[in-house]
Amino acid sequence: MEYTPWSLLVDAGLIGALLLVGTMIRRWVRLAQRLMLPASVIAGFLGLALGPNVLGVLPFSDELDTYASVLIAVIFACLPLGDELGLRGFGRGTASFSAYSMAMYTLQVGLGMLLALLLLGPVFGTPDGFGLLLFAGWAGGFGSAAAVGTTFQEAGWVEANSLAFTSATIGLLTGVIGGIAWANWAARRGHTRLGALTDMPEAMRSGLVRDPEERTAIGVGTTSPSAIEPLGLQVGLVAAVTAAAYGVGEAISALIDLELPTFVLAFVVGLLVRAALERTPAWSYTDSRTIKSLSGVSTDVLIVCGIASIVPRFVADAWLPLTILFVVGLAFLLAMVRWVAPRVMHGAWFEKALFTWGWATGSVATSIALLRMVDPDLDSRTLEDFGLAYLPVVPVETASVALTPLIVIAGLGWAVGAGWTTFGLIALALPFVLGWTRTRSTTP
Repeated sequence: MEYTPWSLLVDAGLIGALLLVGTMIRRWVRLAQRLMLPASVIAGFLGLALGPNVLGVLPFSDELDTYASVLIAVIFACLPLGDELGLRGFGRGTASFSAYSMAMYTLQVGLGMLLALLLLGPVFGTPDGFGLLLFAGWAGGFGSAAAVGTTFQEAGWVEANSLAFTSATIGLLTGVIGGIAWANWAARRGHTRLGALTDMPEAMRSGLVRDPEERTAIGVGTTSPSAIEPLGLQVGLVAAVTAAAYGVGEAISALIDLELPTFVLAFVVGLLVRAALERTPAWSYTDSRTIKSLSGVSTDVLIVCGIASIVPRFVADAWLPLTILFVVGLAFLLAMVRWVAPRVMHGAWFEKALFTWGWATGSVATSIALLRMVDPDLDSRTLEDFGLAYLPVVPVETASVALTPLIVIAGLGWAVGAGWTTFGLIALALPFVLGWTRTRSTTP
């Protein structure tokens, strides 16, 4: 479909309709509930099947695959505006949880790169960046997949986006199916109490919150509608930051012939805007909950666009190296949960390991759903501990998404493979070296 001034409206309408259908499928189809598939993922699969790359029923424009690069910039602009910054106190158990999480993330980056450099590239002729598909789609999820895929695609690797979103999709399914299997294993071993699917909150199973008393506000109005609609102020702030990031990128490119990803600049500009606003009364009129909602909406739409724009031919051509990459990644995750987690996690070790499994395959939402299966009342305090433990991982995650593709494009893939692997191994060794481990008698 040729792009016209109405094309954006048509694309938005189709994406909206697919999200509505996806929501209904999650509500009524038992399999979708068992797999805890987000409506956006269901909508993405429908868009792929009915879109121009398969059946050609839906008249998406030719720009469908470009929306991800804009949406990921919006998401990164929201991060510094919607999240609380800073570190709080750490205890021994939290530090061990943090080291485990750090190793889980960085070793996906390093091992994926080493596999690509030592095996996949020499045998199958894959680009060096192929190794980053593992962490981008699994530990990073759809947002990081879009960021990494867009960076490589703009550098000339045309298949990158399709492969990155394929990785994220496989990661999500691995997380859900594998997580349910882990929960059943733990229940048989007596490590946790497994709840049935019917024991999970109805809202989590169906995706719809039916009880009005359980519904939560998505934001707080900080302005009078007589001046500006409260939502409009937050949208305006995020849009301004995103547009400013694009402008900064264009200026840098014109001055020194250097292409920087817009999403990276959006995060930096967002930090600078926050630092400036926090010095004035204006910061009190921003609403973090609304901005997080805007980020969530952008993520949902990004997932639909990303999956719907996958080119099956690209995936088919790379199915064998992709399979090897995913099998190695899965083996690494299995080893972490089975042998490392019981020795380094303090208190409710399995609940924390299962939660980490969920986000390490692409989604914190999956983590929470899996956790509610084995800890329906959240008595393990895993969520609270995770909130602290993951704080040191955030800058590493941001640097991995923003810098590793650029380093690989510059021809320094070995630096990423060796550097991130070394860092991950150090994080993995810390609990053992510093005596943070549990006694062997308490491990399975």
